[in-house]
Amino acid sequence: MNQNLLFGICSLFGILYVPARAVSADQETHIANIERGLRPAQVLFGTAVPLARIEDEMRRLHVPGLSIAVIDNGQLAWAKGYGVVMSGGQAITPDTLFQAASISKSITAFAAMTLVKAGRLDLNADVNSYLRSWTLPTGEAGDKVTPLQLLSHTAGVNVSGFPGYAANAQVPTLVQVLDGKSPANTDAVRVEKKPGSIWQYSGGGYTVLQQLITDVTKEPFDAYVQAHVLDSLGMGSSQFRQPADAAILARAALPHDSQGRPYPGGPYTYPELAAAGMWTTPSDLARFILGVQAAIAGNSNVLDQVNARSMLTPVQNGYALGFEISGSGTTAAFAHGGSNSGYQNYLYGFETGGRGAVVMTNGDAGDEVAREAMRAIASEYGWPSYQTIVRKFSSISPKMARQMAGKYAIAGLGDFDITVRQGKPIFWIKAGQGEPLYRASDTRFFVLSQALELRFDRLPGRTGRIVAGPFDLRFVRSN
Repeated sequence: MNQNLLFGICSLFGILYVPARAVSADQETHIANIERGLRPAQVLFGTAVPLARIEDEMRRLHVPGLSIAVIDNGQLAWAKGYGVVMSGGQAITPDTLFQAASISKSITAFAAMTLVKAGRLDLNADVNSYLRSWTLPTGEAGDKVTPLQLLSHTAGVNVSGFPGYAANAQVPTLVQVLDGKSPANTDAVRVEKKPGSIWQYSGGGYTVLQQLITDVTKEPFDAYVQAHVLDSLGMGSSQFRQPADAAILARAALPHDSQGRPYPGGPYTYPELAAAGMWTTPSDLARFILGVQAAIAGNSNVLDQVNARSMLTPVQNGYALGFEISGSGTTAAFAHGGSNSGYQNYLYGFETGGRGAVVMTNGDAGDEVAREAMRAIASEYGWPSYQTIVRKFSSISPKMARQMAGKYAIAGLGDFDITVRQGKPIFWIKAGQGEPLYRASDTRFFVLSQALELRFDRLPGRTGRIVAGPFDLRFVRSN
């Protein structure tokens, strides 16, 4: 899109379009410090914070490419790419496209709130009063499901996420996905818990919202979001287009597995647009953060302040409408991660103060380096949160390690393993990515790479909670 036209559109909607700009000498210093200052979520008391270089962490985790955009003082301060789109391929630049994965949910929630602002959607109404092309079965209880519950993952709806469709695989229609009919590769989207009774992450619920927005607006979902969110917020490189066309592929970072091997045939297709289907850049997601911040401050005509604050009000488990929420006052922040086949991303913005950042990667093991980079940014810019935490610890006996060993399930989200290596417990949240557990008390244990704790009800025992930031979820031993 022509930049002057884009600036005009943004001025019309009362927001600030932030084009890429020259990086100042001060910012160059910040960038250099961040590049050699990646750090873990937690460190052991009495030890120094270990720092790593971005290229070393990318190499260790087999992540071919990474891209960063940083917001400071209410503007896009800088954006930079690292690595390559694939082995032997072009270098990553700020204009390289990545699959946003579940960060798409945040954009979808914003789009839904524009309909609320326009009086076209009631967050507390029955979703079936809006659905025309398909109806959500409500189960035996017949309880209504509301848009607010779908947006906040409290509708009791199943299907936590979507694996996507490999190149040359047949791709289902949206209704086939919702009903779990061939060639869909996931279960039918159904209400399996009493609506409002539990927080249960559900990409299926966001897929219902995709159909709802289509039926309410009488427009394709991607067309409505493009016109009323992406274009309005100056996100000129972003689009909900699946499968990727030639224009996207020419600019795309290609997906890689946890060992750095390219996915055969390139990016997977996600017809579940609202949950996982957007292509974008970190700079565009930074513009989205700025748009949310402007709405919170009452400085946007895209979304009013009342609805922006509603969108960032937690419903259950620290999750609001399309965002994880943490902190209060000057530390109040909204965030979301994204995980598609071959892509791992993270978005983080403060409600006030005009600060935030986005990190996107094209490797299955990219989440760790993305969050390390986010903490380096937080340290360098003096953020009031997202800093490395110092933890006291005590020793774990071989007997205690054996008591903990096993496979554990988190309802709706998958499972994790604890194994024993040389008498010490090893926590595996992803295949190939195990790390030691450290003891905070007789029943509480933590890792260093994430701000995460396992809190057993007792040991020996089979149940407990996994606590990570605002999330507090029950787990049960499954073997």
